[in-house]
Amino acid sequence: MTHPPALLLVGHGTRDAAGAAAFRSFVAQLGAASPELAVGGGFIELSPPPLADSVAELVGAGVRDFAAVPLVLVSAGHAKGDIPAALAREERRHPGTSFAYGRPLGPHPNLLTVLERRVDEALAGADRAETTVLLVGRGSTDPDANAEVFKVARLLWEGRGYAGVETAFVSLAEPSVRAGLDRCRKLGARRVVVLPYFLFTGVLPDRVRDQAREWAGEAPDVELRCAEVIGPEPELAELVMERYRETVQGDLRMNCDSCVYRVKLPGFEDRVGLPQQPHHHPDDPSHSHGSGHHAHTH
Repeated sequence: MTHPPALLLVGHGTRDAAGAAAFRSFVAQLGAASPELAVGGGFIELSPPPLADSVAELVGAGVRDFAAVPLVLVSAGHAKGDIPAALAREERRHPGTSFAYGRPLGPHPNLLTVLERRVDEALAGADRAETTVLLVGRGSTDPDANAEVFKVARLLWEGRGYAGVETAFVSLAEPSVRAGLDRCRKLGARRVVVLPYFLFTGVLPDRVRDQAREWAGEAPDVELRCAEVIGPEPELAELVMERYRETVQGDLRMNCDSCVYRVKLPGFEDRVGLPQQPHHHPDDPSHSHGSGHHAHTH
């Protein structure tokens, strides 16, 4: 009897214990919903379990074929470089295994459905037409990834009757949360819902909320409300399974037209064709501590 490839969920990792627990709980939820599949998940850095442990556990249970789905919203450096490099390392580590790699989750109608729900929860019956939404993404040094967040904001605006949907980032890219809120105010917004474009709770979504509330204290003329993160909704589980099926069937349609690793974008010419390295997870025993090739705050 031939078993279908295992579903391997790959997360980036967070220093927030609740966020890491939410990822692990979501992996368990998917496993319980698909008993015919072997399901596992791990992180490339910061949080337990490291991807290597999850792969080793599945290999120990007899799995040889993996369909890896990155549990990330946009195609930034992690999805384009770090995760594929980590998967290649696991393939070398476990001879006889094979890893097919899926595409990131967004933008997708399922995510827009949940984002709309989060805005409605924050509005609690208040009028959409009087509301400007500020969608706040993680932020990246990859222009393609930042552009994807703007695309999500535009898709969210279309057909839903909001006064407008603006975009901001909590790190590495402009406009900042404060600058985004200033823009909303200058455009005449009297009610703003800050909508974090994050899957689970964590350090950065908390920072979004803190910065928004600090700004609100200086802008008494604007009614500010903060929405919740996407969370382990049924729509997210459906989307992950859709990405799994694409991966197994080989129907991958990642748009590389504006990828910084393939196209010379102004100011980023040195990235074209850049070799990718896996992250060094602190809990992976094959790596010496402190040997990571880059450091950044999450």
